[in-house]
Amino acid sequence: MSDLEKILIEKSINGDIESFEKLIEKYQVVAFNIAFRMIGNKEDASDMAQEALIKVFRSLKGFRGDSSFSTWFYRIVTNKCIDAIRKMKKVKTISLDKEFEGENGNYNIEIADNKYLPDKLYEVKEKKELVQTALKRVPEKYRTVLVLRDIQSFTYEEISEIANMPLGTVKSRISRGRSLLKEILIKETELFLEN
Repeated sequence: MSDLEKILIEKSINGDIESFEKLIEKYQVVAFNIAFRMIGNKEDASDMAQEALIKVFRSLKGFRGDSSFSTWFYRIVTNKCIDAIRKMKKVKTISLDKEFEGENGNYNIEIADNKYLPDKLYEVKEKKELVQTALKRVPEKYRTVLVLRDIQSFTYEEISEIANMPLGTVKSRISRGRSLLKEILIKETELFLEN
């Protein structure tokens, strides 16, 4: 941990909001990305990232420095997402592909990507949706490590710290998670091709 981080943490503990904002600035994008990949939609991911930020701020006094600040922060994000996933299993979800009603009529949420022509863009979008849908079906203990490793590119050692589990468990869960994701994708692709 850098001296600057130590100073920002100390000032944040004493209630300096500007120092806290500087402290978390470089970690917010990764935190949102972790939440998005684990949760599967932007609104809930944004909520989880915000809840994690609040918890980080409130729990900063308890940060002992046993791990890096970023690892501790990402662990909080991951745990918030795991809790949310468990709660959401009991709640019916709505697809982002569904049309939403607004004051000025109906609309769909779309993300522009100028890299491809429309037909290629559609193909890429379908693949992403297929993977995201399949990822949601992977049990959370495997999904967590898959998101951290294959989407966020953390090392096995970093995942071990973030998820607070032994390195061997991380490796076995990644392997098992990849196998499960592959099985789900194969089944989904077969169903898609049949239709």
